[in-house]
Amino acid sequence: MAEHHSSRSFAGCSPEVLIPRIAAETSHIRVGSGGVMLPHYSPFKVAENFRLLETMFPGRIDLGIGRAPGSDLATAQALAYGSPIGVEYFANKVADLKALLKDEPPVTKGLQNVFAAPRTIGSPEIWMLGSSSQSAHYAAHFSLPYSFAHFIAPDQSLSCVEQYRAACIETGITPRANLGVFVLCAKTNEKADDLAACRDLWRLRFEQGDPGPCPSIAEAREYKYSDEERHRLTERRKHLIGGTPDVVKEKLINLAREHKVNEIIVVTICHEFEDRADSYRLLAKAFQLRNPE
Repeated sequence: MAEHHSSRSFAGCSPEVLIPRIAAETSHIRVGSGGVMLPHYSPFKVAENFRLLETMFPGRIDLGIGRAPGSDLATAQALAYGSPIGVEYFANKVADLKALLKDEPPVTKGLQNVFAAPRTIGSPEIWMLGSSSQSAHYAAHFSLPYSFAHFIAPDQSLSCVEQYRAACIETGITPRANLGVFVLCAKTNEKADDLAACRDLWRLRFEQGDPGPCPSIAEAREYKYSDEERHRLTERRKHLIGGTPDVVKEKLINLAREHKVNEIIVVTICHEFEDRADSYRLLAKAFQLRNPE
């Protein structure tokens, strides 16, 4: 469950609220945040939220954390509500969050006399989310598994994952990484191309400062692209994982092998809910996952 604020594109502003809704409807999958934007919040409150989730759904909760604002500057300031503690304190917050989840002494003065309730047998697994070499450094430094946002920075994914893996090995830590990948799967290549066209137009508008809802297929077909815009889309399409189930499956397997990861998180955004659900169904069936229908 992602965290986006003041957005006309995404409804998920609170992972902590969405996670129990999903976990309550399922029985075996892990459910987590992708992620909690830690610079906005007290690590003490985040620890309590996720310890409570761990109590409700033992062994199934993941806490993905990131340092991006998930919003524009004005929204970030609204979330801070006057607090002077900015993103420069991110490392301190990660250290305190880890300690509070594991019942260890926090590093920040003043937190030694508190504990994150409720008490739990286990604790949610923390993942460092990122799309840059800085996040790779943080993940290795704090001995955390690393989830790289390939859908945001595909050109940097291999380099960042390799940096993370090398830093872990150098310090004697076992590396664990996965990739977040944008996928559009459909029964035909024509349908997959239509869905990709919707994403193309949405992304273009987003970069132009108009982050509205994902456009429909009809709207994407009618849009008149300039030569410069078409060039940008052609370059971006090189990293899109789209097509029929067999094509998508092969691309994902090759991507995982290239990055030496055994897990991929799939992100699918399109105009119609049924197209999105169908993309997941087809992908689940292609990989022979349980209950693809």
